[in-house]
Amino acid sequence: MSLTSACCPSRCPLCGQPNRCAMEVERDTGVRQPACWCAQVKFEQALLERLPPQARRLACICQACAGTREETPR
Repeated sequence: MSLTSACCPSRCPLCGQPNRCAMEVERDTGVRQPACWCAQVKFEQALLERLPPQARRLACICQACAGTREETPR
C-alpha cells in the first residue's frame, strides 16, 4: 500500500478500501451524521499495532479489517 492511501482519512489504512466513517463523511460534507460504528468499537491492540505509523490517529480502520459487521436496520 502506498503512503498516500495509508494517510487518506476516508480509506482504511490496512486494506485501502473506503472505511465509511461517519465522522469523515460529516467533515467532508458538513452534513451531520449519526454516531459512527467506529466510535462504539474497542479495537484490539494487536490490530492497532498493524497500522502504518503515518496513518495512526488519521484514518479509521474499516469494518472488515476490524472484524465487525454493520447492523442492518429492521
